Amino acid sequence: MKVRDLMTTDVATATTSAPLSAAVRLMWDCDCGAVPVIEEGSDRVVGMITDRDICIATWSKDRAPSAIPISEAMSPNLFHCAPDDNVALAEHLMRLKQIRRIPVLNEERKLLGIISLADIVAQSQTEAARWNELELAPNEIASTLANICQPRAVPIEREALS
Repeated sequence: MKVRDLMTTDVATATTSAPLSAAVRLMWDCDCGAVPVIEEGSDRVVGMITDRDICIATWSKDRAPSAIPISEAMSPNLFHCAPDDNVALAEHLMRLKQIRRIPVLNEERKLLGIISLADIVAQSQTEAARWNELELAPNEIASTLANICQPRAVPIEREALS
C-alpha cells in the first residue's frame, strides 16, 4: 500500500512568522497535535510544530505563546516521505525518528498531505489489512509505537527543572 492511499490531504499549515498561539488555535480547531510549517512567502514546508514544541518553548522562554514566533519553536529537521512511498517505509521512518506524523511532500517540498501512525493503525484493523496490503506485521506497528514512546537518550539536568 502506498502513502497516498492513507494520507490526509486536508492539512492545516502555519507560517514561520506566525505566533505559537496561531498554531495552538489550528491544533484545537483541527484536533491535531502537529502542524507543518510553511516558509514565509512560499509554499515550501520547512519544519513541523508540535503541541510538545509549544509547551517546551513557552516554558523555557517564559513567554506567552502569542509572543513567540513559530520559527523559534518548530523542529527544522524535517523527516518526510513521498506519496508513492510504501506505507512500510513511512512506518519505519516513524520508528527510527520517534515521530508520530510525517508530512508527504513532492520534489519541490510542497505539502501534499500528512500520514500518521494513527492512520496506519486504523488501516491495519480493516479487512484489506488481513491480506497484508500494508506490508506490515502487527508487531511492527506495536514496535513503532513502543519506540516512539521511549524517552529520548538526552539526560535532563535537574537544576534546569527547578
